[in-house]
Amino acid sequence: MLRKPLGLLGVFLIVVSMGYFVGAGVAYSKTQDGYGSLEAFSAAQDVRLNYNEDGQLIDRGSTEGAQAILELLEKDWNFPVVMGKGGLDPKDPVVNNSSEYMYQMATIVHHTLTGTQMVNLSADQIAAAKESGALDPDGTYNGVVEAYQGTVLEPGVYEVPVNGRYWTGFERTDLLDGPAREGAWSGTAHALVAELGVGAATHSALMLALGIAGLLAGLGVVTLAMGVAFLWHTRKQMYDKAPDRIPEAMLQDRPEAAKV
Repeated sequence: MLRKPLGLLGVFLIVVSMGYFVGAGVAYSKTQDGYGSLEAFSAAQDVRLNYNEDGQLIDRGSTEGAQAILELLEKDWNFPVVMGKGGLDPKDPVVNNSSEYMYQMATIVHHTLTGTQMVNLSADQIAAAKESGALDPDGTYNGVVEAYQGTVLEPGVYEVPVNGRYWTGFERTDLLDGPAREGAWSGTAHALVAELGVGAATHSALMLALGIAGLLAGLGVVTLAMGVAFLWHTRKQMYDKAPDRIPEAMLQDRPEAAKV
């Protein structure tokens, strides 16, 4: 009774396995197309990470600077950096995988956060600030940034440290903070961070797609093996030989006269 259903199930599983293999092939092909496009884009830009002769990352000539960038990336952003092949690889310095994209992004952000901005205040700006109430009539600064509390502002150039502040960490209406924010987090900085983020996300998505292709191939192997096993079992049952020995029950039914 079980032979035919098991055989049909085996055929069905083999057909399903073919579908899995086709899906895996399509997914793998599309993934490779994506990798090829990403590689071509990276090669066209030719953005490279810097390594010393010992294969250590450097930033502006020092390993300490590179280490600070890695700490920002790994500790502050909790990004799992891959070292070596497929990640930060001195043999392949072109930025073309998620770890390299994120490291380059962290480089831009690190220098922005640790930099300073020069803000040029004119007499007209100070006068307008006094009229609006941002400054007391004597020029005393009443802004938000503690470093400038009580400072008497006069026309001139002021050095404003970014001091680890992102875009939202500045007081945009502040006489010094507002222009400093625009200078530190310029449109160029935002655009570079966004572009690198897209590159990192694209590479991660391609890795996920490659994993799905592998999963489909694995399911194809499992279903194919199960289908073949069911067919083999059914075929074996159909062609099993009859037992060579005569059953004892049949011998007991034979008359004694038949014995020779």
